[in-house]
Formats: sequence, C-alpha cells, structure tokens
Amino acid sequence: MEFKENQAIYLQIAESLCERILSGKWKAEDRLPSVRELGATLGVNPNTVARTYDYLQQREIIYNKRGIGYFVAPGAKQVILTTLRERFLLEELPLFFRRIDLLSIPLTDIQDNYNKQKK
Repeated sequence: MEFKENQAIYLQIAESLCERILSGKWKAEDRLPSVRELGATLGVNPNTVARTYDYLQQREIIYNKRGIGYFVAPGAKQVILTTLRERFLLEELPLFFRRIDLLSIPLTDIQDNYNKQKK
C-alpha cells in the first residue's frame, strides 16, 4: 500500500479496510488480520495498525473479542456508507457544484455523463 503524505497513515489504512468491507471482501463477523499480521503485510508499525483498529472500533465498524481478535461488526457496511455519504454531501459536492458553475457546464451534460458511466 502506498501512503499519501497529506493524511495520517492510520486513517489511510482505515479507509482501505472500509473499502474491503464495502466491496464485500470482508462481511459482518469476518475476522480481521491481527495487528501484527496487518502491520507486517503493510510494512507499518503494529502500533499504527492498533490505532487504526481503535479508530474503527470507536466508530462501531469493528469489534474486539478479547483473546481472539478483531471482527467486522454487524451493520458495519451501513455505518461506512452513511459516513461516506455525509462526507461527500458536505465536503465534495459543494466543490463539485462550484466547479461546474465556474465552467458553465449544464446539469444535463452531467446527467448524460453519469448515465454513460453507469453502463
């Protein structure tokens, strides 16, 4: 995994894990790799992975079974979708609207392109 400089590594790992959940690679109640396993796989300090897991656990995306490991929480997919949708609507969409307004792109062109992408 290549890390960007403008965001904390633990958050980038969290995004990657959330993408795996959204894509269906990991489902509710699936066991996640241990802190050490994931750290070795990604080439990061296990403390960074522990911070990632703590972050996701606080958001009820994963949970810990003491002595066994971390698991995908039931309803994790919906929590992730809700969070990402809110972030998109509050942060990305306003920038998008400003940009299409600045470039005088009609919404019909946006709709046409969107329909092409969906096919």
